[in-house]
Amino acid sequence: MKQILYLFFLASVTLVNSQNNQPIIPKEGKLITDFVPRKWKIIAKSEGDLNKDKMNDVAFVIENTATENIILNEGLGKDTLNVNPRFLLVLFKTESKYVLKSINKKFIPSQDDSESPCLEDPFKENGGIEIKNGILNIDLHYWLSCGSWYVTDRKYKFRFQDNSFVLIGYDSSSFHRSSGESESKSINFLSKKKELISGRNEFEESNPKTTFKSIKIEKLIKLEDLTTDSEIDY
Repeated sequence: MKQILYLFFLASVTLVNSQNNQPIIPKEGKLITDFVPRKWKIIAKSEGDLNKDKMNDVAFVIENTATENIILNEGLGKDTLNVNPRFLLVLFKTESKYVLKSINKKFIPSQDDSESPCLEDPFKENGGIEIKNGILNIDLHYWLSCGSWYVTDRKYKFRFQDNSFVLIGYDSSSFHRSSGESESKSINFLSKKKELISGRNEFEESNPKTTFKSIKIEKLIKLEDLTTDSEIDY
């Protein structure tokens, strides 16, 4: 009997944790806070007109605050890791309410990473979100206190067209903190051009090489299809 009660309790806890990590987000609401589930919080927000109707739309990131997602770390790095999930939401403003236009549950990385415990928060540590000139910009910054000398920056630009947010620009750069070697690439998905800069050194005089290439892409990448593991390379 005790074993049955324990299994029932374990199943109940698992179900609650699952629901807390994957809450139901409403399709519309009068306030931005209407889209924030219980025990979640807003960690970043930006406002601006994204669909050219002269009304302030909102893009923001919410994070779960469940203590079950604070895990112990016995290796290098922090003693505990916050692996609470984060969702990216984009709301369109109307005369009387906000409407959920896009949501991505797998793109914004968590504060910590159990597989890379020395990684600083990619989103909050020199990263973030901004709406500027009708474009949604998301920046991620990868810096590790141990395990790697490389610092990597990734910048994504999204535009609303054909009823979806699509990736129109992507910039990536990497820098080796010991050698000073760095390289970067910039992709314009509208012009289908890629710029590569290699052979640059931040610590000494160098002769970097810049090359331009055309890329082949059949359709633009949608915001909702991106994950933290998505590789942008053409």
